[in-house]
Amino acid sequence: MSDPRITDITLDEATITWRNPDIEQERRVAIFDLIEENSFKPLRSWEAGHRGPYKLALSVVDGRLSISVKDEEGGELETLLLGLARFRRPIREYFAICDSYYQAIRKATASEIETIDMARRGIHNRATELLMERLEGKIETDFATARRLFTLICVLHIRG
Repeated sequence: MSDPRITDITLDEATITWRNPDIEQERRVAIFDLIEENSFKPLRSWEAGHRGPYKLALSVVDGRLSISVKDEEGGELETLLLGLARFRRPIREYFAICDSYYQAIRKATASEIETIDMARRGIHNRATELLMERLEGKIETDFATARRLFTLICVLHIRG
């Protein structure tokens, strides 16, 4: 029976050097939403007969994103490494717009907040499309899953 989805995801706590309450909440929501509903099919593991579900561990190793894919019992299936150079700008833009958004929530009008939120979603969506391109031929996933994964990639890049 096949079950191509993620049932558990962890982030390398050593990689995350600093968090504020807003980012921590975004991380919790992204993980919760990801576990609740996702589509995730690592193609090498799938072709080798591992039909899911999967556990993931995300970390940054030597400037690359490491996606460790494990079976339900925690056995290592494969590790994907993605260069992060093409993500630097989208991550930087996403952090900047999120900062503006969190500040706006505290003091801006509803119209201003909505405008910033639309820009934030636009940046997030473009970065998600880039992630899906980079995963092509390696992992089949849907847009919502890739979007939540991008959020978690951003969490791994927070510096105090």
